[in-house]
Amino acid sequence: MAAGDAQVVSEPRRRRPSVSGAWQDLRNRLIASPRFKRLAFSLPFIRPLAERNVRQVFDLLAGFVYSQTLFACVELGLLQKLAEGPHDASALGRMTDVPPDRLRRLLAAAAAVDLVEERRDGTYGLGLAGAVVASDPGLMAMIRHHRFLYADLADPLALVRGTAGPTELASYWPYAAADRPEALEGAPVTDYSALMSASQSMLADEILSACPFGRHRRLVDVGGGDGAFVAAAARRFPDLICVCFDLPAVSDRAAARFAAAGVGDRATAVGGSFLADPIPSADLVTLVRVALDHDDATVLQILRAVRRALPPDGTLVIAEPISGTAGAARITDAYFGLYLMAMGNGRSRTFNEFRDLLQQAGFSRARLVPTRQRLLCSLVVARA
Repeated sequence: MAAGDAQVVSEPRRRRPSVSGAWQDLRNRLIASPRFKRLAFSLPFIRPLAERNVRQVFDLLAGFVYSQTLFACVELGLLQKLAEGPHDASALGRMTDVPPDRLRRLLAAAAAVDLVEERRDGTYGLGLAGAVVASDPGLMAMIRHHRFLYADLADPLALVRGTAGPTELASYWPYAAADRPEALEGAPVTDYSALMSASQSMLADEILSACPFGRHRRLVDVGGGDGAFVAAAARRFPDLICVCFDLPAVSDRAAARFAAAGVGDRATAVGGSFLADPIPSADLVTLVRVALDHDDATVLQILRAVRRALPPDGTLVIAEPISGTAGAARITDAYFGLYLMAMGNGRSRTFNEFRDLLQQAGFSRARLVPTRQRLLCSLVVARA
């Protein structure tokens, strides 16, 4: 090109939208139109849809308020007290040391999200959502733990841009970014081990019911924390020899759990790091919500170590929420997407992504097995 000649830069050609894309564009233009909004709210057969859209947008705006209502009810012990029986606002105020007028406002908010319900005699009892929460100590432990996530989300733009600095969740889960996780000990290990135990206990029955664990002789649960899942497996399958493999400071807690549960003769704890030490051999290995916490390179390293521990006909079961599960996007992509960003490591994966990693690690085939609570946990079952 001669000096001084103007350089002509062609604009990229716009791709023609697909039929579905064209319909989505038309739909969005209609919904954004003030005239259409007025029409939608004036026509009886369209009004329910319009009102639903308004509630949906408002729920996105007010979601944090709803979560803080739940957190306050759990922290104050309101749901636990109402699980024992109905109480009036005055009695609940004395129990929680909250001024009556403020407590009534909290109770009204809790009733709006179905945590409590006001009865005809003026007392309060549990709502349906509140009954679910109050009946599950593991779920309440998770709710209390979320104060760390709420702190990390105080400035979501800084979190997304990576300028937030050290996060509360990264401190809570120190193994995720530790150079030598096997050296961790003390209070941080105690805190996260207790939460892992609560989380595993919530899902153990679902996992054990979805696969024929009883066909196997020896189970090794890798990254098994203080042994909640292994203890459940040992109780469920009396002929199964079980091993919990985790960091030394955590495995000591598992051994104590097995002795207390009366399964110490068939369940043992082995201390070690799945990134540095050989995994004990077994014909069945489980990873219960372990891959979720790590990046692809680390997960591939774990899968290769598991493959070396399995015989030619051995089985690996990965249990965690699977991205791409119908109806689970709010859990796998919205919730875990930001939770793991705050934690500083890990991500949710689709079944196809797991299958690719498993093939790279030397596994021959894999299949997806849903549990009864498939939104929270499904299984990827792979054969060596």
